[in-house]
Amino acid sequence: MTKIRFLFFSALLILSLPMTAQERLGTFTLEDLNFGGTNYHNLQPKNMWLTWWGDQLVQTDVEYCSLVDIKTGKKKLLFTIEEINQWAKSDEEANRYVRHLMNATFPYPDKPIVALGIKKAFILLDFKKHEIVWQDSISGQTANDWNPVSKATAYVEGHQLFVVDGKGHKHQLSTDGSRDIVYGQSVHRNEFGIEKGTFWSPDGQRLAFYRMDQSMVTDYPQVDIFPREATYEPDKYPMAGMTSHKVTVGVYDLKTDKTIYLQAGDPTDRYFTNIAWSPDSKYIFMFELNRGQNDCQLICYDATTGQRQYELCRETSDKYVEPLHPILFLPWDNTMFILQSQRDGYNHLYLYSIKGECIRQITSGPWVVMDVLGFNQKQKSIVIKANKEHPLCHNLYSVSMTGTIKQLETTDGTHNGELSASGQYLIDRFSTPTRPRVIDVVDITKDTPRHTNLLEADNPWQDYQQPIFECGIIKAADGQTDLYYRMVKPADFTPEKKYPTVVYVYGGPHANNVQASWHWASRSWETYMAQKGYIVFILDNRGSQYRGRDFEQATFHQLGQVEMQDQMKGVDYLRSLPYVDMSRLGVHGWSFGGFMTISLMVNHPDVFKVGVAGGPVIDWKWYEVMYGERYMGTPEDNPEGYAKTSLLSKAKNLKGKLQIITGYNDNTVVPQHSLSFLDACIKAGTQPDFFAYPGEEHNMRGHASVHLHERITDYFETYLK
Repeated sequence: MTKIRFLFFSALLILSLPMTAQERLGTFTLEDLNFGGTNYHNLQPKNMWLTWWGDQLVQTDVEYCSLVDIKTGKKKLLFTIEEINQWAKSDEEANRYVRHLMNATFPYPDKPIVALGIKKAFILLDFKKHEIVWQDSISGQTANDWNPVSKATAYVEGHQLFVVDGKGHKHQLSTDGSRDIVYGQSVHRNEFGIEKGTFWSPDGQRLAFYRMDQSMVTDYPQVDIFPREATYEPDKYPMAGMTSHKVTVGVYDLKTDKTIYLQAGDPTDRYFTNIAWSPDSKYIFMFELNRGQNDCQLICYDATTGQRQYELCRETSDKYVEPLHPILFLPWDNTMFILQSQRDGYNHLYLYSIKGECIRQITSGPWVVMDVLGFNQKQKSIVIKANKEHPLCHNLYSVSMTGTIKQLETTDGTHNGELSASGQYLIDRFSTPTRPRVIDVVDITKDTPRHTNLLEADNPWQDYQQPIFECGIIKAADGQTDLYYRMVKPADFTPEKKYPTVVYVYGGPHANNVQASWHWASRSWETYMAQKGYIVFILDNRGSQYRGRDFEQATFHQLGQVEMQDQMKGVDYLRSLPYVDMSRLGVHGWSFGGFMTISLMVNHPDVFKVGVAGGPVIDWKWYEVMYGERYMGTPEDNPEGYAKTSLLSKAKNLKGKLQIITGYNDNTVVPQHSLSFLDACIKAGTQPDFFAYPGEEHNMRGHASVHLHERITDYFETYLK
């Protein structure tokens, strides 16, 4: 706790400027602060684009790539964009040329080969011989999943799944693909860690892929209003308790040009996720979860026949099990793998044999393994990101197979790492509450890791009036659990004055708002509001992430209830501060935060004067199966929970000014939520305001985001200030 308190003190010390200095500084606009703004990129901390070529570090920039000396940080030019286009015989008139080098990759550690995307091709270029050594044959088609070993590419075109092998031969894997039958794409609505739908074997000769039959799933009637006559664009949306899609897993063999399917049994009401291959490319390992999400099995399949081999492990719960990570085989022992699980209350690493024997738990303690970055093969260790030092810090560690753990950096903050091919070197990108962005390269082979600084970004806001950013702790409604908050105050804050205050809330699973990163992870809109004279208060309640299983599952079957109790403890804290004007208390949030905003407004109508709810869930029976049923069960199995958490019956309680905002084509929290609440308010005689963004989905994109945040701000300016 000592280090984090020092960070807290430093943040106050550095970011609180005397009034005379503030008067000389500029003020922000949303064009400066919002990611869709015209000046946003100029006010972001300076960055570097880096990638690994084996164990050599390469800076990839717009116009050049340079080798970076790991010991000194000195750079040596590899090639320029002009040279690349010359060697590739690019044709600008034919729109076939390299535009920039920022996405250049080096897929072969021992070869001088750079992989580049050209407008109409994907190429491998030898920058020693100055020539293209391979290019795909998918003219005009964006590569979906390319394998560097076989050079085969899997992609979807016209609903069908194709593979083009390394020699340019095209293979069509499906013929019945359609809007109802989906191949090679993410399934289960991107839950369970699923981000894609194709998975190459290590040797590049086999492709595992998802096939999703959603013909039985009800259409949600989305509409495109922009044509002369609005068109119907339905979206397959399985709501909680309703019929869901069926997923199967196919395996295509390049050598035989044949496809088989894993014999996993009836896919009805089951989830298949976290597909992994054995190092020898002969077996597939997959987590299988029942619809109730409380019984999870890791199963091995023969990739040649599709036959089920055996169960490696099984985890059950009286609440839910949520597999999010595929197993990882040890590079130095193909008979062992790492499995992640929350079975002891926190996400930790377990060592298993390929036969399913749990050899040992590798990491343990009241902290969370957030990510596995990879392996250091020489030291036979695992490199992870975790919050072992403090719940708000993300630090990097090396862990031996016996559980000996070593921190790889010395600065508390939020770190993200990228390992070299051998795992001996690490790019460490981090920030602290007072340091916007730092990039080091770390030699982790030493007993004391050696750091070489590559970038210490200046504060891009140094010429502007900056708010005061604070971080602190209060107790949850259980009287025992620590909760962390961020408070953003006006630059000219004085405790003798009373300020209108806005509670910004999310509060849902898989997110947290307060971290030991720059400005305590403050959103730019909070700065904009502080500049206008508001205090903004943000509290991570129970149910949010990175605090362990019991902290997250405290909200089970009653979403919004425990969260509100904790948020009201935050309100009690605000009430204790003499400079908070409790007669001018507002609340704002988006998505789950929109649900929380309206929940607080209608359950505590005499507390909150103004609220702005974006994309709000109103009744969980209209939310999707995978997420909704994990936390709430089905409406049939948990009628009391659904009734308690629904906001429809509470529309009559609305007293303050409430604006509801939604994307007109939101396919995550469908407009039925907001419209049904408006109908309930009409029947109850209460008067919320409503605004919709045509053509926008769940989050406003581009410059529409600037308009959105100006609208949110104006609502508080009109009714709270």
